[in-house]
Amino acid sequence: MELISALTCPTCGVVERLAMPTDACVFFHECTACQTRLKPLAGDCCVFCSYGSTPCPPIQAGHTDCCASNPAALLPAQPLLNVQPG
Repeated sequence: MELISALTCPTCGVVERLAMPTDACVFFHECTACQTRLKPLAGDCCVFCSYGSTPCPPIQAGHTDCCASNPAALLPAQPLLNVQPG
């Protein structure tokens, strides 16, 4: 299972490598470059499934919704490595 995803801001194109939690949903993320607040696209459960290079761990494991089991566990995405211009 992949636990790192490259999240690409749809506004400015900056790519951030982020660690994905295995026990919570990341519903919002603020771009470190342009401060756009990312949220999942319609039909996606989290920002990783909408803007990431790898879907979130629960989706990778075959679940249909990463927030269904614990909807109260909403976390901000955590930076892992340096920001890369898009």
